[in-house]
Amino acid sequence: MTALTATATAALIALAYYVECAVFPWGKCRKCQGNGKKMSPAGRHWRDCRRCKGTGRRMRVGRRVWRYLRRHAAGR
Repeated sequence: MTALTATATAALIALAYYVECAVFPWGKCRKCQGNGKKMSPAGRHWRDCRRCKGTGRRMRVGRRVWRYLRRHAAGR
């Protein structure tokens, strides 16, 4: 009974993450915390974040995997 509960819980979490990636494909950039700007190494001025290119957003891992599988399933 415990294994069935654990499996059902894991499936529910995976489904919730899939829905989240479908509805909200973009998350905050971890490098700049969603600001889009980082302080220069010398600390004198702000620069665009290199990881998100100044947008402050990044594509979620689940969304990236979904796009990869969808493109390869289509034979591209």
